Amino acid sequence: MYTGIVQAVRPLADITAYPGGKTFTIAFTDELLGALKLGASVNIEGVCLSVTGIDGDHVTFDAMNATLERTNLDRFKAGDGVNLERSAKMTDENGGHVIAGHIATTAMVEEISTAEERAFIRFRVPEEWAKYIFPRGYLAVNGCSLTVAEVHGNLFTINLIPETLRQTTFRDYQPGDLLNIEVDHQTMVLVDVIERTVTRVLPGLITKA
Repeated sequence: MYTGIVQAVRPLADITAYPGGKTFTIAFTDELLGALKLGASVNIEGVCLSVTGIDGDHVTFDAMNATLERTNLDRFKAGDGVNLERSAKMTDENGGHVIAGHIATTAMVEEISTAEERAFIRFRVPEEWAKYIFPRGYLAVNGCSLTVAEVHGNLFTINLIPETLRQTTFRDYQPGDLLNIEVDHQTMVLVDVIERTVTRVLPGLITKA
């Protein structure tokens, strides 16, 4: 599990394609390397990936084609920076919200401003995922825990404070780019339960009436 508080933006040292996926090599800092082991989970641009190799400060991760198709990881090239967060310990302070690194969908950037006095991202999600996102609710965008500021159908706006801009990759995004979206799991379960209950009960009530 993760908190959605990005710890660092680190460069992709290399990307190697192979049948069935890609290997991503990322240059870690000494702090991020602390007690890191093979098989450990790391949140990379919102996607939970397992460590497959450690060579000095270079750490490798494999992403299968299914992951590449469901996320925006396929857009990256060597030299690009990615958001990183090591998995959280039970004793860690959680300044964001609990996220799993399991991407629900990608969202297309419609408009973005990185001017510090009015920084925001406006993006559109597929219709089937819009029902899980509410004003003032939270979601993970590229692994960053953020609050939804505005909702217009399946078009959503999040505001970005200067610290978020400094500590993440959002400055690298432009209209037309895809963002990794993880909706809050508890919200998703609640919406689905209510939806199924209404679908099952409402026809009976109408018949009785």
